[in-house]
Amino acid sequence: MTGFDPEALLADTGALLTGHFRLSSGRHSDVFVQKFRLFENPVPTRRCGQALAARFDGEFDVVASPAVGALVLGWATALAAEARSVFAERVDGRMVFRRGFRLVRGERALVVEDVVTTGGSAREVVDLVTSAGAVPVGVGALVDRSDPALPPPVGVPLRALVRLEATSWDPASCPVCRSGAPLEDPGSRRLP
Repeated sequence: MTGFDPEALLADTGALLTGHFRLSSGRHSDVFVQKFRLFENPVPTRRCGQALAARFDGEFDVVASPAVGALVLGWATALAAEARSVFAERVDGRMVFRRGFRLVRGERALVVEDVVTTGGSAREVVDLVTSAGAVPVGVGALVDRSDPALPPPVGVPLRALVRLEATSWDPASCPVCRSGAPLEDPGSRRLP
């Protein structure tokens, strides 16, 4: 994949935003990745899927992604590896497989996430994969913005296409809140 630079793709597509944002985790940040600015373009999305599949050497049978943010990247990764693609949805506050999706006992599953900050959604899908009897081989992500001083937040190997150093704060200690900047909530977790 010569010439493939996912960090440049984020910048070139306008996916990397600065301001005052509420993240899916509930934390606040002055940096947000609006990945759908990248995912609206099939060619670079396909290349991101190919790169993630390569990071795990195709050593998986199925891709499991949390809805809504990681659906497109999960599908592109599954396509690159010629694997199945399923997704988990939040129902009554917890991730579940719906729509007839099933994992087979012993099946190797790659969890694909869009952006990892605290790892909460990815970890929930890893737990869901495990409870279904499948084997989570890791988490592949477009962006890892987790704290590098802490252990991987997902409990399995985490491999991302981009490592983004971006601070996030508990809302009570957010310096951007104290500055009076308006808070944006562009994520999908709190969609009606």
